[in-house]
Amino acid sequence: MTARAMQFVGVSTAGSSIHPVFTAWAPVLGLPDGARLVGVDLPLDATPGAYREVVAAMADDPEVAGALVTTHKIGLFSACVDLFEHVSDDAAALGEVSCLVVRGGTVSAHALDVTTSSLALAAIEPDMAGRQVLIMGAGGAGKALMRHLVTRPDPPAGLTITDTDGVRLAAAVDVAAVAGATGLVRTVQVHGPQDDLVAACGPGGLIVNATGMGKDRGGSPISDAVIFPERAIAWDFNYRGALSFLDQARAQRESRSLTVEDGWTYFVHGWTRAIARVYDLDIPTDGPAFENLSVVARDARGIQ
Repeated sequence: MTARAMQFVGVSTAGSSIHPVFTAWAPVLGLPDGARLVGVDLPLDATPGAYREVVAAMADDPEVAGALVTTHKIGLFSACVDLFEHVSDDAAALGEVSCLVVRGGTVSAHALDVTTSSLALAAIEPDMAGRQVLIMGAGGAGKALMRHLVTRPDPPAGLTITDTDGVRLAAAVDVAAVAGATGLVRTVQVHGPQDDLVAACGPGGLIVNATGMGKDRGGSPISDAVIFPERAIAWDFNYRGALSFLDQARAQRESRSLTVEDGWTYFVHGWTRAIARVYDLDIPTDGPAFENLSVVARDARGIQ
């Protein structure tokens, strides 16, 4: 591959700690000589024209192999869907794009969050049969996890997805319908702590904080009065920030026999899946080689 640049489309990418991680990963992954991560910043209220300019510029630049997209996944997809040579099944079902691949002047759209969530969840608990699931947050990550769960061979017994935004919940209903899982999925619009929904998951339930609360904004989707079900799995997609939800779960880890997980493995899978797709590489998803990528990333970020 002659193209060496991978773009990172976000809001304020210059200060992201993925830059030193990418540099540290490059020799480990065997990226092309001179491979680099290039930030592309767009405002939260970016116009469709701005998105189209970004995609057109990628297609015209022989140095660009592709991009990872954060924040703008839905806006960029809806503005540029007619510009894509190929749209993956997950991207079409979710109406968003997390990874762009550029080849020969054409751009393909992929939504890798379904794969990312499935890999991260497999490392926590591979068996979902018979469990109740609560996904708090119906944004891109929450919808992707929902799509994975309802399409796997051993789907949960029931799945509730919540959000404060009715439009997001309507989009989640559409995703469930495409997967043929409307009878399995329940949506709940919430306006405060979701303690009762947590309790309703019952023993062994999977409870996920996909709201961004604890990282992008303070607080938690539950209160300190929450009582987690016994043997529940508390999974926070965040791995940095105040992490209030994680603290609440950790406080009951011993007394309620909880499994408590943060979003670090999700982060590593998210970036390595995108890098693998952009540079057409076979990057391991488990075992010692994957664990080494995690260690290299922690060292590059200065995480103990």
